[in-house]
Amino acid sequence: MKQQILSHTYDNGLTLVAEPMGSVESAAFSFLLPCGAAYDPGGRAGLSTLTSELMLRGCGPRDSRQFVNDLDNLGVERGESVSAVHASFGGATLADNLFAALEIYADLLRRPHLPADKLEACRQGVLQEVMAVEDDPSQKAMQELRRQHFPAPYGLPSHGDEEGLAAATLDDVAGCYQRLYRPNEAILGVAGRIDWSALRDKVGELLGDWPSRQVAPPPSVNGGQRRLHLEHDSQQTQVGIAFSWVPYRDPEYFESFAGIWALGGGGFSTRFFLEVREKRGLCYAISASPYNITRDLAAVLCYAGTTAQRAQETLDVMLEELRRLPQGITQSELDFLKARVKSSLIMQQESSSARSGAIARDWYHLGRVRTLDELSAIVDGLTVERINRHLAAHPPRDLTIVTLGPEELQVGEM
Repeated sequence: MKQQILSHTYDNGLTLVAEPMGSVESAAFSFLLPCGAAYDPGGRAGLSTLTSELMLRGCGPRDSRQFVNDLDNLGVERGESVSAVHASFGGATLADNLFAALEIYADLLRRPHLPADKLEACRQGVLQEVMAVEDDPSQKAMQELRRQHFPAPYGLPSHGDEEGLAAATLDDVAGCYQRLYRPNEAILGVAGRIDWSALRDKVGELLGDWPSRQVAPPPSVNGGQRRLHLEHDSQQTQVGIAFSWVPYRDPEYFESFAGIWALGGGGFSTRFFLEVREKRGLCYAISASPYNITRDLAAVLCYAGTTAQRAQETLDVMLEELRRLPQGITQSELDFLKARVKSSLIMQQESSSARSGAIARDWYHLGRVRTLDELSAIVDGLTVERINRHLAAHPPRDLTIVTLGPEELQVGEM
């Protein structure tokens, strides 16, 4: 059956994107709301995450317990998160229960209770996320890498910090919700066994009269440190490297993706793994992956966890592999990439949850959705010559390097 991508934008600016999947009995939905952590006001870091948590404590006719019970009774497997520019709410259930689930989420987005007696519990929950990072050196190093590399406020952690969370009041939370939650620029992705006409009408009934409002995007401010060492009393050292890269909507994104995959995104067969871990035994974990924050703000994030004694050599070999990247990849590396990506695309065809999230993200980045057939054709069309031409024209430069461990490392010139 030919893959269909259907879309409709309502008068208030909400966009519904859907993919019927006749081979499944489920339906999944993913809301992307334009109200992420970058919008947190000064002194209130973490407010967007705290707001999304409190919204889950009751909405419409349901208190906190009834909200959970009603979703459980519908068999909804749900998840929520806050990134730099979006708050995400999604779930998957049997197709017959989709409309009932959407009714609950319409109440969540439009009529949250924001109960005062649940604020402290939500605050403590978000603070646990802050503390968890402090207790995990690898997460702490990569969090600081993002903070230093990306312009503020886009590199700040979505869960905020202790000071901002402690200062947040119920009025702050209510103000965040009233200011940021809106249908314009919001995207709802739905995938699974659906009737398009009925779905379009139902979403219009639930959300079509949701009033829109204009919110200016947060201004960005550069100012991070390109070299930063965090002293940490440990036998281990965490190494993070970031450099700017082409965003997902760039016409040559997949050429760049192939290079980063060969460098460190493809598991045990990547250059980082083979050169740093397999040949020299320098580290216990290593990777490289593209990271998109907004439509135009993207980077490659590299990570290695090693012992303090071998940290300098680990960093040196990683930098050497980055210097070598513009020389290009081999045909065997490209063949491995194609096999892995094809496998991933096949698995997406069987998961309504994966597709609902993917089509919502595609619409945000591209203003349209790439079908799986289109993605497959793009991957099939990649050649070593095209990839290597791209890599030669886009060498890693302006690196941000963050290390966390007992001793500062020396960084040579790229």
